[in-house]
Amino acid sequence: MRLLIILISFLCINTIYAQPLNARQAPLASQSLLLDITKIQQSKLIAVGERGHILLSSNGVQWQQASVPVQSTLTAVYFIDENNGWAVGHDATILASTDGGLTWQIQQHLPQVEKPLLDVLFTDKNNGVAIGAYGLFYRTIDGGQHWTIEYHNEFLFPEDQEYLAELKLQDEEAYLDEQSSILPHFNRIVADGRTLYIVGEIGLIAKSNDFGVTWEKLEEIYTGSFYDIKRTQVGNLLVVGLRGNIFRSLRNGTPWQASDSKVTALLSSIVLSNDDRIFVLGNNGVLLESRDDGVTFIDHLQKDGKALINGVWFNDKIIAVSEVGIKTINVTK
Repeated sequence: MRLLIILISFLCINTIYAQPLNARQAPLASQSLLLDITKIQQSKLIAVGERGHILLSSNGVQWQQASVPVQSTLTAVYFIDENNGWAVGHDATILASTDGGLTWQIQQHLPQVEKPLLDVLFTDKNNGVAIGAYGLFYRTIDGGQHWTIEYHNEFLFPEDQEYLAELKLQDEEAYLDEQSSILPHFNRIVADGRTLYIVGEIGLIAKSNDFGVTWEKLEEIYTGSFYDIKRTQVGNLLVVGLRGNIFRSLRNGTPWQASDSKVTALLSSIVLSNDDRIFVLGNNGVLLESRDDGVTFIDHLQKDGKALINGVWFNDKIIAVSEVGIKTINVTK
């Protein structure tokens, strides 16, 4: 019996601390669920998705699978230059590459957190943040050698802030548990010059001028989730989210004006072309195009009806990631 107990204990310890498995090389990886794509200096594309898949391409047609040390689903990828990049995903995973995405190293992998990171952003090789579900917010000042968690309670309603303050005095353990689950999901973080914008659940739109140390919430314009925000070619802000909602701002976040998308699908990504068009990608094969800075949109519905999740403008085309992998979309002007 004693030997059995020791063996069970050994197996439990090794389950908790087991090293993650490498992503498998999959011939059809470019046709699997992919969740984000980025462009490196107009010459390379990198896409990430399920099972730890990371794909590279120089032309958007042929794709090479990178060597990745995890099988966790990856949700976002960001490169600060042609060599240095980061990818994040489920299990609070953070990966780094120093060779343009060919190989990756684990900087953080925390299956016990049981929450996904959903976006990552760096301002230089040292300073970066990673955000995700239930207010996950990690910061590094040394290129990812160390990541520190932050809690931004300024995003809570006043009554929730009061509740947390009271709980902290009464029960520290319960406070820590509640702290890690009460904040809204952070879906996207983008840099606009020296200003950061973050969008997320419960109509969250906020900006920061000190790289996310403090945040200013913008006026509430919709109670549903937002998934992307970008400054247009003309210089206005555009934000997209649930149920076909699109809003534009002519004055850096106030006031906001609703644009009629004529769809009710979830809108997940904004793509800016180099010929002054704006594209919005969404579920159910929705692809919207605007030629008047987001005031009006026309729909180029994709016949297969598959969700278009993110995209970039590359070689005068949209290269999108979707639930069925890479899609190349040519929308002539």
